[in-house]
Amino acid sequence: MKLEFLPSGPALLVENTRRVLVVADLHLGIETDLARHGLHFKSRSNERKERVVACIHESDPDCLVLLGDIKHSIPVTSRQEYREIPGIFEKFRSLLPIRVLPGNHDVGLERFLAEDEIMQKDGAVIDGCGYLHGHTYPNPSLSGRFILCGHHHPVVRISDEVGCALKSPAYLLADLDEKCLNFGKTPDGGRAARVLFVPAFNELSGYDITRTVNEPFSPLSRCIKRDQSEVFLPDGTYLGPLASVEDYEGDQSA
Repeated sequence: MKLEFLPSGPALLVENTRRVLVVADLHLGIETDLARHGLHFKSRSNERKERVVACIHESDPDCLVLLGDIKHSIPVTSRQEYREIPGIFEKFRSLLPIRVLPGNHDVGLERFLAEDEIMQKDGAVIDGCGYLHGHTYPNPSLSGRFILCGHHHPVVRISDEVGCALKSPAYLLADLDEKCLNFGKTPDGGRAARVLFVPAFNELSGYDITRTVNEPFSPLSRCIKRDQSEVFLPDGTYLGPLASVEDYEGDQSA
């Protein structure tokens, strides 16, 4: 298996026997929700669509996998989403097959999808890898696999000695405690599952990566092995083990 990081997304190309483009957490329609809280933005759904299309042209995949939270409003579908989502899906399907792992914000999304485009909420295996949004316990069929999930919107903060700071989407790669996930015992000689937390494609969504670990809010984040976790930037730059990021942020706050 080969991974190619697409920083223009952020998105990820997973290549095994097929080329699978992975995009997480579009949160189309987020502007309507922000407006309810007094924050008014022009809709950026078309720009997000064009960024996905650019990633498709750049990576030439066989399939587009969307890791849930395509829409933002819950528990209903907003007028903005009714207007925008059908055309966005039509554009994607004109270029390649799509598969959607529904997220906790995707109530009612099935009305915009064909039956074979929507997968189980607890995950699916596609070309040997496991995929799910990440708000539920993963299906046992994902045991021992490389798993990609959304939902967590990981962001990392780094700065240099003169105070120039960078806040960036990030990937968190971690080994999983399969017993914690109710997968059962890993077979002798077998490898435990690993999970890659994929950053949100929506540029307005982000959650500090250290809080994800220290204050876990999903089965996957509760069941990672902290001492076997690593952090990467959207272009694949290796920042180091999770502990190095945590230690650095602790020094900054001291």
